[in-house]
Amino acid sequence: MTNPEKLKDGDQCKVTGGTHAGKSGTVRDINRSKTGHITITVEQKNGVRFKTLGKNVEVQK
Repeated sequence: MTNPEKLKDGDQCKVTGGTHAGKSGTVRDINRSKTGHITITVEQKNGVRFKTLGKNVEVQK
């Protein structure tokens, strides 16, 4: 897993955990929740967007 602190808008990523495991796309809209967790929006190639926790994604090279 990637350190959520190092995620950048526009990174290509693959979701490795949680509800959306196995999906991939581009990182968009990085936020820190009130509880301190990093949340991101992932935009897939087909335009579908979903939110997930930063700890559940792995940056693709």
